[in-house]
Amino acid sequence: MGYGKLQSLDVEVLAMSVDSVFSHKVWNETELGKMVDGGIPFPMLSDRGGKIGSLYGVYDEKAGVDIRGRFLIDPDGIIQAAEILAPPVGRNPKELLRQIQAFQHNRDTNEVIPSGWEPGGATLKPSTALAGKVWEVWQPPKE
Repeated sequence: MGYGKLQSLDVEVLAMSVDSVFSHKVWNETELGKMVDGGIPFPMLSDRGGKIGSLYGVYDEKAGVDIRGRFLIDPDGIIQAAEILAPPVGRNPKELLRQIQAFQHNRDTNEVIPSGWEPGGATLKPSTALAGKVWEVWQPPKE
């Protein structure tokens, strides 16, 4: 999944760390530019001192770094999803895309997105008639 896919979904992407903008520039040119053609295509912001990371619960004061966090913030500025991972584990771009599509589908339709949903899959239409009968309408995918 590339940045273009996120742009096609009208998603803004920002990267942030406690490193300076100068460190970001060097990292983008010497490291990221070798992994991503042309380097990282979205803004990399500097969180010197970890103030923003502290607000989001990802700043490790002892180490002086922001740990990996991913936040989906809706157009109203409300955090809809958050994922915080320890450094040894990478993130899953496919799951990010699925979550974005699910939140956007919900925002457009007010339908509830069940566990394991994929774009085009069944959703639930909230109503008082559905209360206590979800099991009749939706069955989770079998593993």
